[in-house]
Amino acid sequence: MTKRGMTAEDLYQLKYASDPQLSPDGRTVVYVETSIDEEHAYRNHLYVRELAAAEPRALTTGAVRDTYPRWSPDGSQLSFVSKRSGTSQVWLMDATGGEPRQLTFCKAGASTPIWSPDGRYIAFSALLDRGETFHDREGEGEKKATAPKVIHVERMKYKSDDHGYLYEKTRQLALVDVQSGEITALTDGPYHHTVGSWSPDGQWLAITANRTENPDMQHSLDVYLIPIAGGEWKKLTSSNGTFFYPTWSADGKKLAYIGSVSETYLNATQKKVWVYDLESGQQTCVTADWDVQIGDSTIGDVRSPGHPNPGAVWTEDGSALYVIVSERGNSGIYRVSLGGEATRIVGGNRNVYGFTFHEQQQTVIAAISDPLIPGDLYQIDLTTGAERRLTELNRDFFADVELSVPEEIEFTAQDGWNVHGWILKPVGYQPGEKYPLVLQIHGGPHSMYGNTFFHEFQLLAAKGYAVLYTNPRGSFGYGERFMQACCGDYGGKDYLDLMSAVDYACAQFDFVDESRLGVAGGSYGGLMTNWIVGQTNRFKAGVTDRSICNWMSFYGVSDIGYYFSAEEIQANPFTNPEKMWHHSPIRLVANMETPLLIMHGEQDHRCPIDQAEQLYITLKHQGKAPVSFVRFPGASHELSRSGDPEQRVLRLQYTADWFATYMEPKVPSLQQ
Repeated sequence: MTKRGMTAEDLYQLKYASDPQLSPDGRTVVYVETSIDEEHAYRNHLYVRELAAAEPRALTTGAVRDTYPRWSPDGSQLSFVSKRSGTSQVWLMDATGGEPRQLTFCKAGASTPIWSPDGRYIAFSALLDRGETFHDREGEGEKKATAPKVIHVERMKYKSDDHGYLYEKTRQLALVDVQSGEITALTDGPYHHTVGSWSPDGQWLAITANRTENPDMQHSLDVYLIPIAGGEWKKLTSSNGTFFYPTWSADGKKLAYIGSVSETYLNATQKKVWVYDLESGQQTCVTADWDVQIGDSTIGDVRSPGHPNPGAVWTEDGSALYVIVSERGNSGIYRVSLGGEATRIVGGNRNVYGFTFHEQQQTVIAAISDPLIPGDLYQIDLTTGAERRLTELNRDFFADVELSVPEEIEFTAQDGWNVHGWILKPVGYQPGEKYPLVLQIHGGPHSMYGNTFFHEFQLLAAKGYAVLYTNPRGSFGYGERFMQACCGDYGGKDYLDLMSAVDYACAQFDFVDESRLGVAGGSYGGLMTNWIVGQTNRFKAGVTDRSICNWMSFYGVSDIGYYFSAEEIQANPFTNPEKMWHHSPIRLVANMETPLLIMHGEQDHRCPIDQAEQLYITLKHQGKAPVSFVRFPGASHELSRSGDPEQRVLRLQYTADWFATYMEPKVPSLQQ
């Protein structure tokens, strides 16, 4: 049977599994299946799979978004987060199914439910406005609500690309009684708090928070212990770094967390595993000698970012921890002893983005993607190493679709550093034919391309393009020195890495048509696309998404601008404006002759749309042509990953059409 290539509209057909959670007895896993329905709306449904059974069973169905399932300690109930009432709230249901019961009614919603060890309470978090309490209920006062006449802002961090305009809202924590629904507040004040985990005896809750004197300027994130019965908090870290996901050892004597200590870099420091001994008060970095990134740093465009991170998961005897590690375009699961010895448990050329572990059953359930699989669940037997695939969500769809398999490449940049990446041949590739090539540049810059599914790349391959994607200096996965090498040097050696990648592809692969090159990227990738077309006319077309063009203005309009610029550009507008201007692509507009498509979300708080507006107007005013500007109303910085599905499809269509206009690909015959 002749297969067809990927289309933009195929986004509506793709599914993936995430957030697996094993039951207390280790015999059943609950997980989230994400899809897009006939109305082009996201749907999240909960499924359970008894590991001895042949098929999973749906727990929730219909026009709902149900996420974050968590078992009660006795395995009889499941808590989860759902928007079925209008805002995200905590719900409960019987583990065998049935009608769910709403547990929280917080005005702005609730999230991250964590069961107490005795099953009596659930800790959760909620955004509260100034003067608001957990007892202000969802929907109250909505009929009388009107747009405010004025908003008085006093904080620097008053907006977020994740949550929009926060103004005076802060994330607070509370307990809810599972039976009565009574809520007890645990935190307050002008600080954000994130729930972590309960101590085994149920007496303490480990959380993270920035409770420094000036959270706008001091960007540390500390680990605290809150006594459930009331009393003085215990602060475990020293406000000299950022720490996340605290987890208790089974005996309650130690706490593990992921994070980094750094006075120089906030974003460009690798995360490591730390253990705090509660008896001695000693904090130890157990991966201090391991030059890798703890956690999944892989960039993809099918699964939305922000999947629940299991953190460091303890073995029952407290001698070791299981963690996800990112290295050389792959992410896998490692067992790390308290002495720092690391053993890979789940590896290969793929992307592990979540897992759950059960010691007695010696079982890991991992959520895994690779270049041909958007995201499925696998069971790994830790005794034998045997692996079994539990889901195959896109089997029927892919039966009719031809995918391109990436080829791994490694080359030497101009100054001798090694750079790693991949190239996709066009779908329907024929030896002896010449094909246009698109260089794709990831965002971050501290993230990494890797062995994961990428819908956009497969679409371009189906349209007749070779696709080149690499991890230039600044990327995770190749050690901390490599990751920090772009700081203060945006458009320097990272630019040369990208150009070396193109030189390598043109020299190494005879199917690449050197006269038909395109370049595209989003966020940092958009910045570098802007920079590249200001440095060279080598490319026939460029597509820049949610980009930065002017570091001077970015400083004041981005939700992270004032501190991100200081770290990444190592300058600010007052002490070194010349350096900020030097690294701004808008400075190079006079050199820009490449046809450029500019796309941006109107509600992007990370790289606000003024960046696109400046570039577009300047190019137009200077008579640079052709340039086109596409705006996406309501879209945030996550447009291409978790944005409105129809906008995501339109974005892909605009991208493909722009390259087709200026690069004339030969569409494979199988698509006719």
